[in-house]
Amino acid sequence: MTTHQVHGAGRPVTLVAHGLGATPGEARLPASGLPGARVVVTLPGHGDAPDAPPGYWTYPTIAADLRATARETGATRAVGVSLSSAALLSLLAAEPDAFERVVLLLPAVFDRPRGPLTREQAVTAVPGPADYLAQRRAAFDRLDGVLEALSGQVAVTDREALSRVTAPVLVVGATEDPLHPSEVAAQVASAFPKGELELVPTWLSHRGDVRRRVVEFLARG
Repeated sequence: MTTHQVHGAGRPVTLVAHGLGATPGEARLPASGLPGARVVVTLPGHGDAPDAPPGYWTYPTIAADLRATARETGATRAVGVSLSSAALLSLLAAEPDAFERVVLLLPAVFDRPRGPLTREQAVTAVPGPADYLAQRRAAFDRLDGVLEALSGQVAVTDREALSRVTAPVLVVGATEDPLHPSEVAAQVASAFPKGELELVPTWLSHRGDVRRRVVEFLARG
């Protein structure tokens, strides 16, 4: 159900997947500056991807789509934002050796469910320019019922499953973003044997810092 576009060429190949309600520009941001080929995934109900079928919105289902795209494109690294970071957690719990390096940006859910969230909360929790908020609201027009479907779900049922992941994992959290608590990011990072934690105030205010950190981390391998 996902679509993807490949930017650049050569190795390494990095899968990049966005968060819920991301605009096309937001979806491409984490791929900026990365070497090799960047496979930018568009989830159902976003951008040029078709709407999701009934029952699609579970973390294992999204994880299966991301894994299929990685296999198709030969991606050996992965970057996930928010919703997609939870899907990557689900993927890694089931397949610990799926990637050589992983970046999880703004994880919101780990092994405990998040409470109900309204569309307006999802759009405005972190203040931004009026045009950005308008784009977010427009994106959520295609996502009726998704927040309700995700409420109560967890990314992994047993965090110990992630102890089998040998790949380095960078987790970036935010200290001033109520949708993506820094405590969740810290718990996720500590679950990986080679987990690293980076905290910024918000993604919107520190995009450049996050981009540099991600590029530096992925350049090590």
